[in-house]
Amino acid sequence: MKLKQLFSSMVLGTLLLAAQNGAQAASAVSLEDARGAIDKSSAVVIDIREPGEQTDGVAKGALLIPMGQLEKRLGELKTSKTQPVILICQTQNRSAKVADKLNAAGFTQVSYVKGGMSEWTKRGWPIVKP
Repeated sequence: MKLKQLFSSMVLGTLLLAAQNGAQAASAVSLEDARGAIDKSSAVVIDIREPGEQTDGVAKGALLIPMGQLEKRLGELKTSKTQPVILICQTQNRSAKVADKLNAAGFTQVSYVKGGMSEWTKRGWPIVKP
């Protein structure tokens, strides 16, 4: 019985250590913060929706790089891995996952927009055709 407890403790300790040394989970930003970042050009804002989803409109000033193309188009960002990057999709599900992947790839200031473009348009905020 003691051996089993010892083994469980060792596994738990290893997992905790790995979590501490790994990349942090991406943080969420509010719609207001995302809009302010676009207005002030204080972060690179990337709309990762697919082209068919962008036809109704995108936030003015956001870069349009579909999620499926982001990895191979990272060189277009003209940004360092320490510059703030904000991802937006339709609801926040995809952008949260992609933000975590960018964090794991060494980008240190990646976040995603809570509510995504669906909430942006519900508020009647300005959008432009892509």
